[in-house]
Amino acid sequence: MFIRQFEYLDALAREKHFRRAAELCNVSQPTLSSALAQLEDELGVLLIERDPRFQGLTPEGEIVLSRVRRVLVEIEMMRAEVAEAREGLSGKLRFGVIPTALPLAVHVTAPFCVACPAVTLEVLSLTSAEILERLANFELDAGMTYLDNEPLPGVLAKPIYAETYCLLTRADGPLGGRESIAWAEAAELKLCLLTSDMQNRRIIDGIFRSVGTSPKPAMETNSIFNLCTHAALPGVNSIASTQVLELFGPPQGVKAIRLVEPDARRMVGLVVADRQPAPPLARKLMQTATPLR
Repeated sequence: MFIRQFEYLDALAREKHFRRAAELCNVSQPTLSSALAQLEDELGVLLIERDPRFQGLTPEGEIVLSRVRRVLVEIEMMRAEVAEAREGLSGKLRFGVIPTALPLAVHVTAPFCVACPAVTLEVLSLTSAEILERLANFELDAGMTYLDNEPLPGVLAKPIYAETYCLLTRADGPLGGRESIAWAEAAELKLCLLTSDMQNRRIIDGIFRSVGTSPKPAMETNSIFNLCTHAALPGVNSIASTQVLELFGPPQGVKAIRLVEPDARRMVGLVVADRQPAPPLARKLMQTATPLR
């Protein structure tokens, strides 16, 4: 066996297509296919379902893939540690961020970029479930997600800020003169909320349940931008993170009203896979990040 075979199998599992996997690895398709066939011969099992195109990995292939990814991460960690000892950290940091925290992610990435100028950064907008899955599958180095709402298995966490919530409504509408509104009263309004696959929506639904209500939104979106801008429509109100609005302000003609009773908040922070030794880039990101005041 050799490392390139492991890289080919990992690429094929990600791309689910022989040609695209070969392009990702900068080799010809016959080269990639031949190397994977040799790996199957060496292990004495079929790893890939072919008919004749890629149909997925066999159960044995999934077992091998999980070990292969661990080996590749260990190799990358070794390279990073050697490079760090010689000339400082380099490489790519893959950082997944929940959509509601994207505007604030720069407070985490900026000090890291200053401390590690040779490292390139890839920031991806992902749901909280996708972040946990990709951390477990060695596809992310770190994530930024909610810490105190749903279980976070297999990760180390560092709090960054407490998310609070407000109602967005037209400034010239019937609620435009208000400074606060109770969650129970907001439940009776025509609401635009995030889609249920996003944890922010599940948090909002949980707060409504805590006051004995269950609103049926008139509009749903998976875009923070659309969530905020649709509050400018007559009769439509949105519920958004106060912290996002503190950075960019509400859209023109829209007012943010504090949601009270309860004064709800959820902690957002960094997460990295709980592995020892910790990968150098993930470790450095945790060291440089500081909580927001």
